[in-house]
Order: sequence, then C-alpha cells, then structure tokens
Amino acid sequence: MNKNIQKAKQIINESQAILITAGAGMGVDSGLPDFRGTSGFWKAYPTIKDLGISFQDMANPKWFATNPPLAWAFYGHRLNLYRDTIPHDGFKMLLDLVKTKKDNYFIYTSNVDGQFQKAGFHSDKIYEVHGSIHHLQCSNRCTNKIYDASSEYIEVDMDKFEAINIPLCNECGDIARPNILMFGDWSWNSKRSLSQRHKYKNWISNNIYKKIAIIEIGAGTNISTIRNEGNYLSESFTDIQLIRINPRDFEVQMVKNVGIELGGLEGIKQILDNIKYN
Repeated sequence: MNKNIQKAKQIINESQAILITAGAGMGVDSGLPDFRGTSGFWKAYPTIKDLGISFQDMANPKWFATNPPLAWAFYGHRLNLYRDTIPHDGFKMLLDLVKTKKDNYFIYTSNVDGQFQKAGFHSDKIYEVHGSIHHLQCSNRCTNKIYDASSEYIEVDMDKFEAINIPLCNECGDIARPNILMFGDWSWNSKRSLSQRHKYKNWISNNIYKKIAIIEIGAGTNISTIRNEGNYLSESFTDIQLIRINPRDFEVQMVKNVGIELGGLEGIKQILDNIKYN
C-alpha cells in the first residue's frame, strides 16, 4: 500500500494537468448512498423494498407517466438530500491540488448530485456525463429547453413515499423530470451534457501530449463509464497515468498506473498528504 501511495504522489507531482474522474463512491464519505447492489438501494429506500422495485427499475422515466408521485418521491428526496449535503474534505483537497497546476484540470463524473460545483470547482470545467438532478426538462420533450431546478422544492411524504407536489414543465404544463439519463431512457435531453462534453474534449485536445494525472475515485464496474475513460486515455497516451482509488475494484491493467485500495476520502488524504510539488 505505501509503495502504491508513493507512486501516486510521484505521478501527481510530475503532472502538468489533473483529470478527476468520479463515480458514486466519491459521495459516500459525505453521507450519500451509492446504491451498490439491490440491498444497498433498499437500505436507503426501505419503502421501495416493500414494493419490490430495484434501483434500475426505479431509475426509469416510465414512472413520470405512470406514477408521478412515486417518481418524484424518489427524485425529490434525492434532490433535497444533495442540496443538504456538504462535500467532504477530499473535495477541498482536490481543489487545492488543481490550483497548484494553474487550474489546468477537468472533472469527468457520472454523479448527478452537483457536489463538485458546491465544493468550488468551476462549472465550465465539469462534464456530468449522466446529467444533473439540479436541472429539469419536460418529460414529453415538448421543447428542447432545460431549466434550473433551484426554485423547486419537492415535499415528500416518506411514510407513503409520495411526492406532495409535482414540478411541471414551464412550457406546456406537463410533468417535468430531472435532466438525468435514466435506464431505458429515450427522452433524455442531452443538450446540456453535450455542451459540457464539447468543453471536455477541447481540454483533452489541448493537453493530450502533456503529463496528465487521472485521479479516479469511487468508480464501480457495474456501470463502467468512468473507468472506461481512464483506461482508454492511459492506454492510448504514454504521458497519461491513472490513479484508481477504490476500496474494492482498485485493480489497474498497466504497470505505469496504480491502484489504491481505499475509500474516496481516505485515499485522497493519503495521496495528497505532505505531497511536494515541483
């Protein structure tokens, strides 16, 4: 472990740019559920367990048409939870790190919780590949507009697990939904995410031949979007190295990369503690 941590420190020290890639495990130390497996999901939402609905079944746009109070109980509760959650200290440590690299960084995350923005990272340097719960769209795509959800507050009856109030589309008055890519989702409005993707691709193009340290935190194997990006970049370019922080799925395939068998916050602390920058 110590050898791997020292190697990670060296990769960061020698890097000219930082790419932070993050999955659901990044938020666990802030108190957020990661929905790892059906049992983890049902532990967070025992009422849904009684209904026999898995996370993959619940995170489906069909509920906005068939049962809007249930759909918005789930997403409304998550929206309220994310708003109330304070990012753990690891976010601040990473923010301090990128400042030492002259703010030459980007965030690539599957998380929809907005925690990186809340922690102080610039919104123009964040690519939320699955969208954001803090933005809404029409469930029927009556328009291509995406609007901010900050004025919406969803009250949820947790005993019945029903939303008491339902957000409506600003244009047509139909049911609104979070601007999140769900399972079996053919109506997701990807316009905002594609704009972020364009900025990310430009950043990659401008830094592709520099030494980039990828710090991957809490990215699982079930939905491998985040892991795939780090694997692809580090395998394709000699000067891009991957640091994978994960308490379970920490293995890396290339010798130049390194896996850290720790949770997000502890892993960040270990690799950034007393680090000496060039």
